[in-house]
This record gives sequence, structure tokens and C-alpha cells, in this order.
Amino acid sequence: MADKNKSGDFYNRPEKLGAWAGLKQFIWNSDTSQFMGRTKDSWGKILFFYLIFYSVLALFFWVMWLFFASTIVDGHPKYQLKDSLIGDNPGLGFRPMPPSDSNVESTLIWYRKNNATSSKYWVSQIKDFLEDFVEDKSKKDKLNRVSCDIVGPRPVVDICKVNLEKYGKCSYDPSTNKNPNFGFDEGKPCVFLKLNKIFNWIPEYYNNASDLPENMPPQLKKHIIGQKKMKDVVWVSCEGENPADKEHIRELKYYTFDDNAQQGFNGFFYPFNTNQYNQPLVAVRFEDITFGVLINVECKAWAKNIKHDRQERRGSVHFELLIDEN
Repeated sequence: MADKNKSGDFYNRPEKLGAWAGLKQFIWNSDTSQFMGRTKDSWGKILFFYLIFYSVLALFFWVMWLFFASTIVDGHPKYQLKDSLIGDNPGLGFRPMPPSDSNVESTLIWYRKNNATSSKYWVSQIKDFLEDFVEDKSKKDKLNRVSCDIVGPRPVVDICKVNLEKYGKCSYDPSTNKNPNFGFDEGKPCVFLKLNKIFNWIPEYYNNASDLPENMPPQLKKHIIGQKKMKDVVWVSCEGENPADKEHIRELKYYTFDDNAQQGFNGFFYPFNTNQYNQPLVAVRFEDITFGVLINVECKAWAKNIKHDRQERRGSVHFELLIDEN
């Protein structure tokens, strides 16, 4: 019988080393000429592999960056109007918006007329929205705001002032806190409308009374025909979405800071083609409506190159208004 204790018959456990001795042997093993567990040939191979791997990886990302950077044009989008994802048919937006945490798809403006707490949220939403239009007179305004005139084009490098103090019963002056409730406390709330920005979009105006579309609301037609001189204005109309809703809206008033465009967006704000840009606003005040009834409101922008689609909300905006008396 073979002697099982003979050297080589069984695995011999390595000599147990202390912590310090084991660390020194790991860093440099003189018996095997290994540095940190690898020979010089092994280290050379693995370093060469990762050098090639990361060089190729860096080259790939550099080429991709050059490719995507070539699609970016400084100062304006590469794809515009019909070539862009948003197209060339602007929609309308409204403020104040309902709380996003309750339902992101909600468009309901609801409050109690005789409850200041109930309307506080809506008033604060309007004030926050209008902050971007306020010129800080106490400090140097970073934006180069200028007064624009309807007879001349807007300077490309400048931004037109939107004078919030001239919006009639929907005016707002943060320095004096004029009209702090925007009619909400009276049950005659102001809703601000804006035309969504599309780079380099130029409206085609209705400057001839004979060109007005048949589906334009009679009130707006009468307003346009009554103008002494046709102006470059993107007209705006608001009314009940359905016949029943129209019965509950008895009187509306429209306000802008410009007397030349009391029911629309003045043409000298277009086109939007600069980073320094404040879009024009139209304030709609619901002077006389039925309380305690949910009213579906539809507002439309009117220009020859604005098409209306109720399902896609192109050229229009929808919201609901509900004012309870108690």
C-alpha cells in the first residue's frame, strides 16, 4: 500500500501568514514574480486590452457627439413650422391652470364666490404667471424691453413690453398690488389667454371684412367690421362650447394693453424668432354668467393660417368654469 503521507500525494495547505506578511506577499510575491496577483506578462496583456477598449469607446462617443452636434443650429431650431414636430398650427393656452397634483388632465376652474380662501389659489396662479411680464423698475432689467408700435415691425433684438397696468378690469400692478383678485371675489373672474409659441410663424390676418369665415362667432364678426381701420391682429373669441353652455354666458369683456387690439393678439409681436420674447396676452373677463352651473368654455384664435380642430385642440383651448355662490 502506498504511503499516503508521502509528499505530493495530498494537497499541502500553504503556510498561514499574518495580515502584514500576507499583504506584502500579495503586493510582491518573490517566489512567483507576481505583482498584486499577476505576472508582468499578465499585466501587460490586460492593460493593453483596456487601453484599446476604452480608446475605441471614447472614439465612438466622440463621433456620435460630432454627429448630433452637427444637427444643432445655434439660436433657432433646425426644423421649423411644417418640418417640426409641433407643426405650424398654434394652439391656445389659458391661465390660471388647475392644480397638477389633483388631476393633470383637469381644466376646471372652480371656486366659491364668497370664500376668499377658495379663490386664493387661482389668484396666486395668475400672479405667478404674470411675473415674467413684469419689468423690474428698481433694478436693471436683464431683458431689453421696448415699447412697440403697431405701424412698425418689432425690433429683432428687443422684446416688446406687455403693460399689465392697461388691462382694464384685469390689470395688475405688483408695485401697488392693484386689482389683486382679478375679479374672482366678484364672481367675474379674469382668464388670461396666450397663443402658443412657434418659431418663425407669421399669422395671415383677416384684414378684409369680406374674407371672414362663416363659422366665426357673430360677436367677433361685428367687432371686426366695426373697426375704423383693419389691423394686423390675431383675433380671439370665447363662448360656450355647446348651446346649453352659451345660454349661461351672457356677457364677456376682452382686454389687452393695446387699444388697437382689444380682442386679439397684436401683430407686432410676430414672428417669435428670438430668445428674448414675451408673448402677447388677452384677458377675458366673465362679466355675467350663471352661478352653480358647470360651463364648458371654448376660446379660439382666428387667422387665415390657423385651423381649428376640437379633438386635437388646434387653434383653440377648452376649459370649464364653475362658480358657486356659497
